[in-house]
Amino acid sequence: MDGSESIDVYYWPTPNCFKITIMLEELRVPYRIIPIDITAGDQYSSEYSKFSPNNKVPALQDYAPVDGRDVATLFESGAILLYLAEKYQRLLPLDAQSRSDCMQWLFWQVGGLGPMGGQAHHFRLYAAEQIPYAIDRYTAECQRLYAVMDRRLEDRAYLANQYSIADVACLPWIFRHERQGQQLGDFPNLQQWYQGLMDREPVKTGLDVAAELRDDAAFTSDKGRQILFGGEPDSGKE
Repeated sequence: MDGSESIDVYYWPTPNCFKITIMLEELRVPYRIIPIDITAGDQYSSEYSKFSPNNKVPALQDYAPVDGRDVATLFESGAILLYLAEKYQRLLPLDAQSRSDCMQWLFWQVGGLGPMGGQAHHFRLYAAEQIPYAIDRYTAECQRLYAVMDRRLEDRAYLANQYSIADVACLPWIFRHERQGQQLGDFPNLQQWYQGLMDREPVKTGLDVAAELRDDAAFTSDKGRQILFGGEPDSGKE
């Protein structure tokens, strides 16, 4: 850390991690990327497990929290977005109704769009065996969720009436729409929202952070599949 960066982001180029880099770019807050290669099992190291007990990315450490602690440590992307929004008083509506809307759509993303999109990615792209029922099931659920979003955006530019962490949370999953078997042209309101956000410079930068780290072939290798989809690797990597 060179003195200007007070935030470490434990990161691999995935939709949930994109949320955090987009948010930090929007806030114009300096940060440092700490790569956690999830295809190699870095997420299971004893050091990482101390502050990311679910052994997933992203995680964040803030060395300048406002509450007087030496360091604030967080896991779960939705919680990290909320923490950053509250700390910097940005991208979180102040009026009660819009804040409530923001929280509802944030939780909708972490409880629905993300998990269902992730399952679609798995069965459509990464599973060792093609299972038509699973592919159809999760592709159809993504289609339903896209339609929910499309209806919400019919008469508004953003999910909570103003640009917020709800939009930041959802965008990286819509960014992967082709992997989920979706065509944005089928959802005109969603498509307009998506194109508007993709034109934002912080979004472009946040999506491009450490892109060179990602190797899609590692997700379908025997080792990658075992680590990502078979549980903690037998090697007990430290």
